[in-house]
Amino acid sequence: MTVRLAFEDGTLRISSDRESDPPLGGLPGVEADPRTETVRAPAHFYAQLRDVLRELDADVDDRISPSESLTLSTAYELRDYQQAALDSWVDSNRRGVLELPTGAGKTVIALAAIAQTGTPTLVVVPTIDLLEQWQRELETEFDVPIGRLGGGEQRVEDVTVTTYDSAYLRADELGDRFGLVVFDEVHHLGAEGYQDIARLMTAPDRLGLTATFERPDGAHEAIRELVGPRVYRIDVDDLAGDHLAPYEIRRIEVELTPEERAAYDEAQGTFVDYVRQSNISFSSGSDYLQLVKRSGNDPAAREALLAKQRARELMMNAENKRHQLARILDRHREDRIIVFTAHTELVYRLSERFLLPAITNETGASERREILDRFREGTYSRIVAANVLDEGVDVPDANVAVVLSGSGSEREFTQRLGRILRPKDDGGRAVLYELVSAETAEERVAERRR
Repeated sequence: MTVRLAFEDGTLRISSDRESDPPLGGLPGVEADPRTETVRAPAHFYAQLRDVLRELDADVDDRISPSESLTLSTAYELRDYQQAALDSWVDSNRRGVLELPTGAGKTVIALAAIAQTGTPTLVVVPTIDLLEQWQRELETEFDVPIGRLGGGEQRVEDVTVTTYDSAYLRADELGDRFGLVVFDEVHHLGAEGYQDIARLMTAPDRLGLTATFERPDGAHEAIRELVGPRVYRIDVDDLAGDHLAPYEIRRIEVELTPEERAAYDEAQGTFVDYVRQSNISFSSGSDYLQLVKRSGNDPAAREALLAKQRARELMMNAENKRHQLARILDRHREDRIIVFTAHTELVYRLSERFLLPAITNETGASERREILDRFREGTYSRIVAANVLDEGVDVPDANVAVVLSGSGSEREFTQRLGRILRPKDDGGRAVLYELVSAETAEERVAERRR
């Protein structure tokens, strides 16, 4: 019996030279398609089907596997932990996720994996900034044309870098084009739409890169199925002092002003009273969604949500945080500092008050590049940003971070810490200041993210 595997619109079309050979019905993922009177499977089952057919000693007419073999090499020499990560991925049948801190060289490991695999490769990234960074790295390391999908270009080559958005739009078309797919910041793949990128591609070799694999919504389980399990993990503390800068986290509690305290207590009280009266526990994300739904037709629920927002803004933007920031900026006059906040409006107020270059989601790409270039070359020694520097941007070296406000996300906190952990030429220590409003819900937020 000869089994034929072909790719068609994001699926595997499976047929044999005899009309009803029993193995076809029992193959993993395979279902009958009455519209075309064939059997099909989702494209991501390709590697599994290929292995099963090999075990069955079937004669396979494989029209999917890329015929090209690329000769690639990289000038990077892997550190011991980077080599261990690559070896773990190879030992896991070249499928799986590597979890390493920001600044630990995940890109270097991926370049080594691409060179070692020697197969047409697609690199998927979340932002245009990362698209451009990866394009530069690939063009520097490999003497082959580099394709690009995104940012106004649609060019496919044996080695191509794409945004998640562009990959989503073209996955059913390009699904059999690559033997390896690298998902940078792979936690983004957990989004429902983006999962289709991996489902519609046949690539047997899959590599995910992230600083924080697990997602609060549990969508990392889908990533585990589509890319592979986490096969290597190393923490910041394992690398600090040797491969990353030694660091310390200084938590500073600030008091609300009497006016802020009165307004906070009133707003928080309105929220808490409604929650208690409504028997909402907030033990899961669905409880908050329930409150949001109620606010559509329940004025009291709407007022509770608005009160919660007022309380959050008061504790995150407390005036004494700005006084503490002034002291930190004065204490670290000779250092390179990034100030992180959760609100765009506060970024502009801090920028005006302390004459800090500001980056928000409203900052144009060219202006952002100019600010970061000047920070890199030393013209600027400090910048302030709202979320946009947390991930997906090549941020120049800094050694001091100040978190004025943020969410309870461990990923966000890890990314912000990672911005100051690249080894320093003088062997100096990195410092992250975390400013928290005392006796507010922000204390619980700070504990949660750590």
